[in-house]
Amino acid sequence: MLRQEPKQLSLHSILYSKIPEHHILKLIDTYIDFSFINELLKETYCTNFGRPAKEPELMCKLLFIQHLYELSDEVTIREANLNLAYMYFIGVNPEDELPDKSLLCKFRRHRLGNSTLDEMMIEITKQCVELGIIKGTGVSIDATHVEANTIKKTPERMMKHLARNIKQLFEEEKEEALTNIPETPDYQEIEDHKEAKAVMKNHLELVIHEAENQGSSTEPQTSEAIQEAKDILADPKFMAQKGIRSLVDLDARVGRKGKNQSFYGYKTEFMMTTDERIITSVRTSDGAAIDGSDTKDLLTETKKSGLCVEEVFGDKAYFRKDILDDIKSLGAKAYIPVSPLVYRMDEEQFSYNKDADEWHCSQGNTTVKKKYYTSNNKDGKREGYKYYFEMNQCKACPLHDQCAKRSARRILTVGVNTPEFYRISQYQKTEAFKEKYKKRASIEGKNAELKRFHGLSRARGYGLLSMDNQAKLTAIAVNFKRIAALLSSKTPSFLMPNPNLMVYITI
Repeated sequence: MLRQEPKQLSLHSILYSKIPEHHILKLIDTYIDFSFINELLKETYCTNFGRPAKEPELMCKLLFIQHLYELSDEVTIREANLNLAYMYFIGVNPEDELPDKSLLCKFRRHRLGNSTLDEMMIEITKQCVELGIIKGTGVSIDATHVEANTIKKTPERMMKHLARNIKQLFEEEKEEALTNIPETPDYQEIEDHKEAKAVMKNHLELVIHEAENQGSSTEPQTSEAIQEAKDILADPKFMAQKGIRSLVDLDARVGRKGKNQSFYGYKTEFMMTTDERIITSVRTSDGAAIDGSDTKDLLTETKKSGLCVEEVFGDKAYFRKDILDDIKSLGAKAYIPVSPLVYRMDEEQFSYNKDADEWHCSQGNTTVKKKYYTSNNKDGKREGYKYYFEMNQCKACPLHDQCAKRSARRILTVGVNTPEFYRISQYQKTEAFKEKYKKRASIEGKNAELKRFHGLSRARGYGLLSMDNQAKLTAIAVNFKRIAALLSSKTPSFLMPNPNLMVYITI
């Protein structure tokens, strides 16, 4: 039951005067109003029944402290019972009793959700905009890799564990051993990897078959383990080592950092104001996800915070037609380098005149006709344009044989977006673009801060929900550091306490 009681500070709260005015937690508590958290989480509590619960605002503040200082649940509660700044921030008296460490885990798991933390980030950013802390109009987007909190297993090892789990559960529930099962093969002695996978797959299928024949359908846990094993085997990505790789963390996947480097875990994308370096939105997906999949959601949430977005910075991974269109629909300008994966054109041989919609070759010939075309291949439908160069000039050209080959004239085939991408590529060669694009570098420092100093290099728990909560709480904590730094750099008049947020001590 959520019961909000009026707060009244005791005589012992005079100790809070010892906290420096520019302490990060004191600045944040003075200028950011967290009262919205209780209203935001009100529906997750019963109104009239149950024991009185700790206020969501207090619990969230404990989580913010935890991620700000990289603490465990146990250390967070222990330090909050000793540290005056922590007590001041969470809004308790020095003599008050704090919740047990186990309550932090329960609150994080059962009360917090993806959308809840999104709303918190939006509201905090909105308050920063209203206070004048955020004034810039540019945002940067990037993705960072997070290692899973478990090792990745080969399909052979996974199938061995699945078979062993079914046998153990069958024996516990039926109180008898599973019969007609040969000894588990030692796949490590098999040199051929494909053969080892086939041997272990046959063994697992045999275990499943015998368990079903010997009455596993009446045992709920065994039936659940069998169904899990069937689902894993049915996934074609599993045997190709691109699907599930751990029974502890079912959501983590293998992703690529580069051509020759992989990782196992998750991918977190975040959007940040370019000038103030405050994170406005965060999304987490499995490690195999493609960069830019959540760009539209990140932009939408950033706009909800009241931020005026006029410029969007990103690396080559974000140079895609759908992302460029999303940015354009907001009335913003994209500062994203052209990716060679989506724009292939030899600019030493061809140039494009956007006003006349014609291409020019290096020998001075010009296209005179254009046709739209579509074709179907193994990768799906392809569409684009065919530009036809002037025939007589092509025939007289000394490069005709190697350029036009067997046809009478050169036909330049381009993708449907190639003319637009060419125009973008030409602008990106200018000094104005290069100077502007330097602003994007600030997001790399934020990326390093999240990973090196706040634990985002590795997941704390298991599963996508846990990882997403960790990423968003870490982003909020890092934002507090930046907000406090920006507040500390303001003029004294700006730092005068907000009368609506002042706390009076009653004796």
